[in-house]
Amino acid sequence: MPGVHDLALFAATVFVLNATPGVDMAYTVASTLRGGWRQGVAAAIGIMAGCVLHTLAAAFGLAALLATSAEAFTVVKLVGAAYLLYVAWGMARAGFRPGGEAAQAAAPASLWRTARQGFFTNALNPKVALFFLALLPQFIDAGAPDKTLAFLFLGAWFIVQGLLFLLALIALVTPLRRSRPRPWVGRGLNLGGAGLFTVLAARLALTRP
Repeated sequence: MPGVHDLALFAATVFVLNATPGVDMAYTVASTLRGGWRQGVAAAIGIMAGCVLHTLAAAFGLAALLATSAEAFTVVKLVGAAYLLYVAWGMARAGFRPGGEAAQAAAPASLWRTARQGFFTNALNPKVALFFLALLPQFIDAGAPDKTLAFLFLGAWFIVQGLLFLLALIALVTPLRRSRPRPWVGRGLNLGGAGLFTVLAARLALTRP
């Protein structure tokens, strides 16, 4: 691809980012454990759809607004934190339901809902937008004939590699779900996920531009 360089280093950097625990990994694992591999794949697709949005934002300069405007960054991060708390509240309600109700509520109602939540948890994270804006230009030649096309190429690479990583993660996590011995494990997963997403929301809310 003309206009880009050091793709091996770019791939290694993307792998390190994917392997670092965070909101995307936590949501994918939680969805897989609660609803099986189909829910995990739906979560991964939603998350990658969020990355498509960040790629377009970086390619067309929209992400620069978050880097230059503290007010815009604050608004986006607070909306993102509020959404994570919303997801945590839903998981907590499922965890506190008694007996059969908790088991029935262990998985999201639909694959669409899981994908939609995955999209918003990624799209409303300004740290991801800033990461795209900071990372991608480092692998674009200064004399690239079409920098927008180079941005889109690297963003597509990031999305494909990230999706493959999440699919591998889902394959590793799925067998753990089959070994759940008691219904109360589903309740514990919901409550544990709720606590994790509450912590992630607090971290996002406290992030500085």
